[in-house]
Amino acid sequence: MKTKPDLGFWKLWNLSFGFFGVQIAYALQSANVSRIFTTIGADPHDLSYFWILPPLMGLLVQPIVGMMSDRTWNRFGRRLPYLILGATIAVVVMCLLPNAGSFQFTVASAILFGLIALMLLDTSINMAMQPFKMLVGDMVNEKQKGLAYSIQSFLCNAGSVVGFIFPICLGWIGMRNTAPSGVVPPTVIWSFYIGAAILLVCVIYSLFKIKEWPPHVYNEYNGGDTSSQNESKQSTGIISLLKNAPATFWSVGLVQFFCWFAFLFLWTYATNTVAFKAFDTPTTESVTGIRDGKNLYEAKNLLINDSVLIVSHGQALAEGVTAGGVFYPASQIIINGNDTIVKDHHILNDENGIAKAIFGHTLSGVTSISADGRNIENCSDVQITDYLSRLQGSFKLTGAAIVAHDATGAISIEDASSHEIENAANCSYETKTVLNSATPQYNDAGNWVGLLYAIQALGSVVWAVLLPKFRSKKVSYSLSLLLAGIGFIMMSFLTNQYLLFFAFLLIGCGWAAMLAWPFTILTNSLKGGNIGAYLGLFNCTICLPQIIAALAGGWILSMLSNPGELAPEYMMMTIAGIFIIIGSLCVFFIKEHTSSESRPVETPVESENI
Repeated sequence: MKTKPDLGFWKLWNLSFGFFGVQIAYALQSANVSRIFTTIGADPHDLSYFWILPPLMGLLVQPIVGMMSDRTWNRFGRRLPYLILGATIAVVVMCLLPNAGSFQFTVASAILFGLIALMLLDTSINMAMQPFKMLVGDMVNEKQKGLAYSIQSFLCNAGSVVGFIFPICLGWIGMRNTAPSGVVPPTVIWSFYIGAAILLVCVIYSLFKIKEWPPHVYNEYNGGDTSSQNESKQSTGIISLLKNAPATFWSVGLVQFFCWFAFLFLWTYATNTVAFKAFDTPTTESVTGIRDGKNLYEAKNLLINDSVLIVSHGQALAEGVTAGGVFYPASQIIINGNDTIVKDHHILNDENGIAKAIFGHTLSGVTSISADGRNIENCSDVQITDYLSRLQGSFKLTGAAIVAHDATGAISIEDASSHEIENAANCSYETKTVLNSATPQYNDAGNWVGLLYAIQALGSVVWAVLLPKFRSKKVSYSLSLLLAGIGFIMMSFLTNQYLLFFAFLLIGCGWAAMLAWPFTILTNSLKGGNIGAYLGLFNCTICLPQIIAALAGGWILSMLSNPGELAPEYMMMTIAGIFIIIGSLCVFFIKEHTSSESRPVETPVESENI
């Protein structure tokens, strides 16, 4: 087998340059997914469940892409076809995902659309990411792998910073950072558009600059024993590999569990934590159902007799206006000549995202009223009136997951259940308090979180330079995770947006150690021909903790919440901090390999948040 030739700096750069665009897409996804789903109406208790998809897709896609690309040879190359396919899907989905709330879907349909888009986006990002790792392994010799992975690491961090700060930069240049309720702001939508354009440019650049070796040249430099028989032996030996794995594999995996569990909580709850603690985001009440005495009928859409919609997507609708003690039914109400406060029975928000009226509260400063075009002379004691408060006697209540109007204006309902209510006087709305995602405060917080993630990435780069200066990997590993734990806990209490920079710098210390030491410590303990197989299996210690955290997040938050009150998402940061501090203590269970026996030389690969 021939020795691979040295490559010039720019050839090494070209092999990884596409990583810059891929990482921008990944950063936009990481920083904005919870914000997007919160905006389109997702329950805070459900946010963690949406984060099951990214690690699950990484767990499934990366090994499959790696295995299939080993068998692929065509005019585009061996790895590049998967880059082309993954990047193409990613570009399309990046233009669709942030518009989930803009297509006039119901909340349930918008969330379903967002979930499908998220699944496709993460799958395509993983598909586009893998070829760059493999190209380094295919074409770079052992002597230059350190430089090659350093370039890849730099492009990875640079892409992350750019992706994280896009929304706040667009806000600084004057782009609108608010939108109607349920719609994602333009700063986020255009960040995804620009990120998709950069990804497309990076991929086109890579296709022109990267020339993969043809099969016979590849086999000369990498060996040609890729028979199906050999692959079968390796695939059937996974159980044996796990049984014979060194203790380091399991002890480092234990540390990984606590670390990645904590970071999944960060990505899920950071935006709402910062919005509530540091930006004083106003809250709003969302209707979850109607209570009839002891009975609670929960649904996001509620109707009377299958024909009159009284609650839409968690918002109680207005039947009309009461003025001077007289009720006037209306679907549109305008006060003071041009101020529309009710449209299509929905109470509208002002420019700050705050509802213009509250049921049962008297409006002040009203000089004129128009109800569906009728002028009302008496403007005293003006109140917007909901449907439920005017119901009398018995009625049929229908709860539906989806309500839509057809071309004739008739209502169609899906996934509905009906209940006979004997006395409307016993009924009341069941509500929960949530952060008002339509307010400037919430959207400013969302942009600020992107900046905080960029601070974390910069802190990680600086701390990574210092890590090798510690005499003990375990001490530096444990200390880094301890600092990150302190940063997480600080997030639960800090109310100053600038002090959060310090918290995220500390979190960046932990992130740097998580990217540097686990694979380094593990490879130092391995010998023989199974290093690649063990590294592949070790990726499960990144994905599985995130899946478990995503499944547990909603349950833990429910345990900490009081019914109807604002979910204390900031407390999840404290729990994340405790988890990663436990991980820092588990570092000392690791037994580093100290033998002088010769082992295969492997350049540690920086892992990503899959």
